[in-house]
Amino acid sequence: MLVQDLIRKKRDGAALSESEIQFLAAGIADGSLSEGQVASFAMAVFFRGMGGAECATLTRAMRDSGDVIEWASLNLPGPVVDKHSTGGVGDKVSIMLAPMLAACGAYVPMISGRGLGHTGGTLDKLDSIPGYESQPDIARLRTVVRDVGCAIVGQTRELAPADKRFYAIRDVTGTVESIPLITASILSKKLSAGLDALVMDIKCGSGAFADNPVMAGELAQSILAVGEELGLPTTALITDMTQVLGRSAGNSLEILESLNYLRGDNVDPRLHTVVTELGAALLRLAGLVETEEEGRTRLQKGLESGAALEILGRMITALGGPADFVDKPENYMPPAQVIVPVYPESAGIVNRIDVRAVGNAVVELGGGRRLVTDELDFRVGFDNVAEPGQSVDRETPLAILHAASEVAAVRASEQLRAAFSLADQGSAAEVILERVTAFPD
Repeated sequence: MLVQDLIRKKRDGAALSESEIQFLAAGIADGSLSEGQVASFAMAVFFRGMGGAECATLTRAMRDSGDVIEWASLNLPGPVVDKHSTGGVGDKVSIMLAPMLAACGAYVPMISGRGLGHTGGTLDKLDSIPGYESQPDIARLRTVVRDVGCAIVGQTRELAPADKRFYAIRDVTGTVESIPLITASILSKKLSAGLDALVMDIKCGSGAFADNPVMAGELAQSILAVGEELGLPTTALITDMTQVLGRSAGNSLEILESLNYLRGDNVDPRLHTVVTELGAALLRLAGLVETEEEGRTRLQKGLESGAALEILGRMITALGGPADFVDKPENYMPPAQVIVPVYPESAGIVNRIDVRAVGNAVVELGGGRRLVTDELDFRVGFDNVAEPGQSVDRETPLAILHAASEVAAVRASEQLRAAFSLADQGSAAEVILERVTAFPD
């Protein structure tokens, strides 16, 4: 087969056969397709789409480009589960939910990604912890999950290598917002982890790739359909991304907010709702509870007892991080050189936020990538970010900015002010927009 013929075929709107998709996935994985060819294929799919059968075939082919983790030989006393988000600004849910699920008796091999476009990546956040090995081999991953209950890691060379390369190229070529490519990327990783159940957090709003309810609904249905086709029980929540999730956006800042959450300090209510609703849905899907209300209760007990925080600390240590990190994170995460409040030009109530612009400002500060090879500055970003309905003025800032230089701080301040619209009134949207459930009512 000729790669250019297959790209042309998809460019012209034709469906690709199973063998053609397998050929492309193999070429992405082994490097025989150039970066330009991969980008062209991604752009063709972006504009022409894929049918359900094509998407399932691509997902399976990317999964089968590497190994699938086997858990049966470990005789784990609970189900192997995971949660995945389509990406949002300030989305640090995984860091809190994985140990909370483990505290409820689940085993969580969470295969996470790096930032895509304007959204932060869970793996980038964890990389801000000195010594943390975010890409262990499969043997170590299995050991940590068995001994601790959870491990939040990235794709290794063994797991869905086609997706790993495809993901990085999509990030820098403007081809992220494609329902079949998002579906195949997510599920190829999750299927390679050998899961018993998966819950999806489909973000919707100005800070999400699915910026409208129609696209979010289509993406949820696509993921559930392909998951069912390939034998992975999946349920989904569509959640609001018209404001930063929690109060921070930036790698180390989000780690610190996650630790505060697990300690019960200054918990953001919307963030808590997303964490517990996703967790409760997954516990029910995996058969650990009979009702979601029971799931919420068990998750809360894991928080209040300190078990979830203790599990996170053990996970960090088991993957090479400092043994006392959760107790003394400030010893390992130095602050940015410039930390300043960003005040609005005039007083008002936050009415609307261009959350994508906030995420792009973090990228430009150095907290995200423009190129695949970019090194991140983990210290930069925003915290204490204002939310819709909150009053701001010359004494109450829109956010606290963390930057590497005065020049960068001035530019990011201007970007942040432009992202906020003020009015005489405003209110936050509901955080759980829709449940696309596997459960019959």
